[in-house]
Amino acid sequence: MSDLGALAVIFDLDGTLVDSEPNYYEASRQTLAGHGVPDFTWADNEAYVGIGNQDATRLWKERYGLDAPAEELLAELNLRYLEIARTRTPVYPEMRKFVELLAADRVPTAVASGSSPEAIEATLAGTGLGTYLRTVVSAEEVARGKPAPDVLLEAARRLGAAPADCVVLEDAAPGAAAAHAAGMRCIAIPYVAAQADAPEFATATLLLRGGQAEFTAQSVYAWLRATAWSR
Repeated sequence: MSDLGALAVIFDLDGTLVDSEPNYYEASRQTLAGHGVPDFTWADNEAYVGIGNQDATRLWKERYGLDAPAEELLAELNLRYLEIARTRTPVYPEMRKFVELLAADRVPTAVASGSSPEAIEATLAGTGLGTYLRTVVSAEEVARGKPAPDVLLEAARRLGAAPADCVVLEDAAPGAAAAHAAGMRCIAIPYVAAQADAPEFATATLLLRGGQAEFTAQSVYAWLRATAWSR
């Protein structure tokens, strides 16, 4: 067992471990342009940060009145994303250090993401994070995506961890809400600074309002050690 007791850590992927939101924006922009929406902006994209691809494509249909089935939009988005992700998905350096610290201390870890299984696998393989993060759950494998807790609860089940022993790292409000609904502690690292005051982030156990610029592996690891036995 780890020195941190029964603690398990569950990571969101996009915007938390890796800076993939630019990839998703470009894949979304290309997909929507192909369906008659030529002016999808980065500001438009921010509304979908933290929302799984399945839910995003359903919302597209409603917002833009698209004729294509949501399943077709999802398949196209995932394909375009994979083409981009294989060549350019940077890992946040302090997050890589944090993953390595947890691995050295034998803390069970998992990824719970709204991305497709293929996108998660490609990203983890391409960045080398797959060496450490071998338990992976996609929202496509459960009934409901974030902000529902399903994907986090499934990750905990696969790790053999009780929800109360899990700490979730999330960059978006739906993920923080999912952690709260799952009965898990949450370290929130807002990807969109303007969303730091979202009520969902108020439920986080630790809120780093400065996002990735405020996150350091050593300080968050020290926080985990200080709080591991105090619950």
